[in-house]
Amino acid sequence: MASGGESGAAAAPLLLGGARSQHYYEGCPGCRLDQINKTKAGIPYLNFFYIWVVCLTAAMPIQSLFPYLYFMIRDLKVTKQEQDIGFYAGFVGATYFLGRTISAVPWGMFADKYGRKPCIVISILSVIVFNTLFGLSTTYWMAIVTRGLLGLLCGILGPIKAYASEVCRKEHQALGISLVTSSRAIALVVGPAIGGFLAQPAKKYPNLFSEKSIFGRFPYFLPCFVISVLAAGACIACIWLPETLHFHHDDKVESIDELEAQIGESNSEGGKSKESRGESTKNLLKNWQLMSAVILYCVFSLHDTAYLETFSLWAVSSRKFRGLSLTSQDVGTVLAISGFGVLVYQLAIYPSIAKYFGPIKPFRPAAILSILLLATYPFTANLHGLELKILINIASLLKNMFAATITIACNILQNTAVTQEQRGVANGISVTLMSMFKAVAPAAAGILFSWAQKHISGLFLPGDQIMFLMLNLVSVIGLVLTFQPFFSLPIAMRR
Repeated sequence: MASGGESGAAAAPLLLGGARSQHYYEGCPGCRLDQINKTKAGIPYLNFFYIWVVCLTAAMPIQSLFPYLYFMIRDLKVTKQEQDIGFYAGFVGATYFLGRTISAVPWGMFADKYGRKPCIVISILSVIVFNTLFGLSTTYWMAIVTRGLLGLLCGILGPIKAYASEVCRKEHQALGISLVTSSRAIALVVGPAIGGFLAQPAKKYPNLFSEKSIFGRFPYFLPCFVISVLAAGACIACIWLPETLHFHHDDKVESIDELEAQIGESNSEGGKSKESRGESTKNLLKNWQLMSAVILYCVFSLHDTAYLETFSLWAVSSRKFRGLSLTSQDVGTVLAISGFGVLVYQLAIYPSIAKYFGPIKPFRPAAILSILLLATYPFTANLHGLELKILINIASLLKNMFAATITIACNILQNTAVTQEQRGVANGISVTLMSMFKAVAPAAAGILFSWAQKHISGLFLPGDQIMFLMLNLVSVIGLVLTFQPFFSLPIAMRR
């Protein structure tokens, strides 16, 4: 699938056009949306807003538990000694990603067969139910099971990316996918903030919460409850989400963008496009345009997750270990500013960059600049006071902007490489592999961080510099993989 007419046909779905009135099927939600997009060239602000809200609430539980997980494991009395708390906490944190790894492809198949909207609704309902139950956990195994079921049944990540690329015209797809990534990025900031401020409310806010109240008896229920209430609001918003999948008897009928792209390429590709249209789901793994984009996505996801873990540990560590000695509130402020800055960047700045350069061309410059920026991090330990806080905020903001640019490009490449009928499964494969990489990243980053603090001196480089050097090595590998012969750019993106 890496060359010839097959790659051209596989790339066709993201090319929007307006030549399908003769193929319009009455009662088909996908056809109805195609007609709306054909006549309305503007940005579908309302649909984008619903997508943003749904992604935000679905992603908030992912990292909301980390600020209080240590204390939760301690209170569940599962360990005999304090040194084992981190060991048991790691399993609770990993079960979500394990569940998502198992279910991502089945959820993609479900979304391709029954529609994107049912998958989105079920995912939000799982957040409401199992996130609430996690907050009410009275045993270690209840926490493990509820967290695992949350990851297993919240299969929104793959289908929502396909949905964001289908609910709008081609010129707005970069904005749609950027909303998915930005909302998730913000959720990974807001979620921990909710967990940190609202856990153990009877101890933190005794004037508001009694020890005998439900929030006193279940000290980690309040942050889960707040997130579940927000998820309930998002579930109501799903009522107005239009379905994008086509439902009619002619399985060979393509969406507007696929039909026009195939017509436009028919002279050069001949009968090969028909062969590509018949490509089965089982052959997706042979589609090198898809798999090269997925591998890139996994590599940079590994880097981003390891970076977040390392940054949080390094920023609060002592100066004697070449850390920054920041407080948890300082780190929270840095993450909050970065999250807000990424939102502004993706809403106001990135669409203009994508318009003039395309979504793919900024990929390599963003990766190179990210590598150069991260190389300066160890030297910020020599700064103090206001100067340190200003520069670390700027560095964190730029780092997250570069990461957002790379993530959006990877998502667009993945959705460009397959037809609409395969996007759910394709994104499911992507989420499965990405979840595996993300499950490994925190553990690897923690081991590397611990090793670095034990080897501050005595090597050819201080431990902290080696730590960031290893993080940068992952980015360098990802950057190398963007070049041929490994990387195969879809024909529709070659310009």
